[in-house]
Amino acid sequence: MASIWLIGVVAFLAIIPAGKGDGLSDNFYGESCPSAEATIQRVVEKYMAMDRTLAAPLLRMNFHDCFVRGCDGSVLLNSTANNKAEKEAIPNQSLRGFNVIDDVKEEVEKICPGVVSCADIIALVARDAVVVGSGGPSWSVKTGRRDGVISREIEASNNIPSPFFNFSQLQNSFASKGLDVKDLTVLSGGHTIGVGLCNFFSNRLYNFTGKGDMDPSLNTTYAQFLKTKCPNLADNTTIVPMDPSSPLTFDNHYYTNLEAKMGLFQSDAALLTNYAANGFVDEQLDQDSFFENFKNSMQKMIEVQVLTGTAGQIRRQCAFVN
Repeated sequence: MASIWLIGVVAFLAIIPAGKGDGLSDNFYGESCPSAEATIQRVVEKYMAMDRTLAAPLLRMNFHDCFVRGCDGSVLLNSTANNKAEKEAIPNQSLRGFNVIDDVKEEVEKICPGVVSCADIIALVARDAVVVGSGGPSWSVKTGRRDGVISREIEASNNIPSPFFNFSQLQNSFASKGLDVKDLTVLSGGHTIGVGLCNFFSNRLYNFTGKGDMDPSLNTTYAQFLKTKCPNLADNTTIVPMDPSSPLTFDNHYYTNLEAKMGLFQSDAALLTNYAANGFVDEQLDQDSFFENFKNSMQKMIEVQVLTGTAGQIRRQCAFVN
């Protein structure tokens, strides 16, 4: 995503049946808060005008939310004295954009108190940020999600796909959310915007198998470039664009980079190790196809295990349960 959902640790997967978005609908707030989506878009436009780099982390936040307990806004909750929340997990420590969500929530609460969920806000903000901030495709966001009240660090560590995953681990992770190999391949294209920390790929440069070697699947010229950015295995602060040619533009360069053996993470390169995924990579070399497929897979992902009806709550503040 991630990107997206990018930074994690290799962990056991919690397999939870995926919901199908029952209870969501188009224009859910049509009567209860008719200006909600326009208000959200206006706030997103304000932030994108100030900092386009926020598009990638806001998209990533959407992925990370949906991969833990479904798309219920649990990634936004703060830790308490008795509980470490998802924010504390390694995959989420580098998330940015919580201030955008809080600002959106504050503006929506002014016009419709207690109506619009934080879970819906995450989904709508991610879509609008990609469109406005990076020129990416728009996708339909059905609304009506309600907010979860549980957020646990261990569940984020166990469920968010790691940049160190091989293909089987990636496939299992996505399958646990009701997403198939095509969804995996297409949603990985979210890595066309955003950055990655050196320590989540530098093993590929300096110590891939524990013998001081380089990952043989990595383009040698690209590897030498990465070494100039990440001089050693200990660097855990430097960031590198995931798509060096157009890091702020949502396009299909991620796939041309992949085919040139220039995927940044091990999890990116893993897509080329599976016959079906490799075929889907080829399909995304046509940008129109990629945009259409990304739209469809995003619509599928954001309806995973949602809370609707009377489940959960509508949080008054996104960082705290009511």
